[in-house]
Amino acid sequence: MTEATADTASANARRRIVRTATTPFDVYDFDGPVQEDMSLLMLSHDRESGQGAYMIRMEPGAETIRHVHRRREEYLILEGDLVESDGTELGPGDYVIYPPGSEHNSRTVNGCLLIGIDYSFSDR
Repeated sequence: MTEATADTASANARRRIVRTATTPFDVYDFDGPVQEDMSLLMLSHDRESGQGAYMIRMEPGAETIRHVHRRREEYLILEGDLVESDGTELGPGDYVIYPPGSEHNSRTVNGCLLIGIDYSFSDR
């Protein structure tokens, strides 16, 4: 085992760990009204700025509300399937990038778990 330095101890004190396997997801209300067949886990996402990371779980047959992105959105499919509004089929390991101004919605046939990140380049 290595000895912690003052720098690593300070970094560890600021670290935040989210145990995604055991942390309960909340109701999904990102794009309007609550959607009962979807759930949301905020990882680092800040609702005020609209930026950060989150996880979305979609039950079989769930569909997002059509929406326009104010910021860049990127997401990685972890489990299941996702079908984009243009018919593109996605599965585990697929990584999607939507630039600001993009409009779309997504649906799942068998259920889906994804991790997403919303951000603006000016804030990087």
